[in-house]
Amino acid sequence: MDSHYDQVMKARSTADTAAMKLYFAYSTILDRAAFEEWRAQHSYEFFELPEGKLAEALDVDLVYDFPSRWWGGRVAGLTDVPGKSVYGRLFEIGGKDWPIIQHKEGAVTSMCVERLVRVRVEGQELQATAFVTSPRRASTEGPISQRFIEALVRGAQSAGLPAEYIERLRRGE
Repeated sequence: MDSHYDQVMKARSTADTAAMKLYFAYSTILDRAAFEEWRAQHSYEFFELPEGKLAEALDVDLVYDFPSRWWGGRVAGLTDVPGKSVYGRLFEIGGKDWPIIQHKEGAVTSMCVERLVRVRVEGQELQATAFVTSPRRASTEGPISQRFIEALVRGAQSAGLPAEYIERLRRGE
C-alpha cells in the first residue's frame, strides 16, 4: 500500500467520526466511473461517495491554474469573481471519511488547499469546503488540458449539472 493510503488511514482513525463536513465538488470527482476506478486503485472500496445535491458556488469562477503532468496541461481551480458561479454537487462527508476526499482532491500531496465557498442549494445559501490550487503551485503557463476538459464535461453530465454550464465547460471557460 502506498504512503498516501497509510496517511489517510491514520487520519481516519483519529478523526471525529461524528463531525460532518459540507463538501462542494466541481471537478473530476463528479465523473462517477473515474472516481470508482480511483477508489479501487487506492483500496478505498469501503467508501461510498453519496449522491449529493445540485449546488452553485457563488462569486467564484473556474481558473485553469494548475499545470499537471498527468493531465498533460493545466487543470481547474476556483478564483473569486463577483457575480460569477460554478456548478457542482454538495456532499455531506463524515469526519472519518474526510481524509479520503483530501487524498482524491490532492491536499495530501499539497497540490490543493481547502477553502470555504458560499453555495446555493435548494434555494438555501450555505458555507461549504472546496479544494483549490495551492497558491505555491498555481501557474497559468502552458495549455489547458483537453483531456481534463473532457473529464470535467463527463463529470458534469454524470452529476446532472445544467446544460448551459456543461457547454461553458466544453469551451474551456
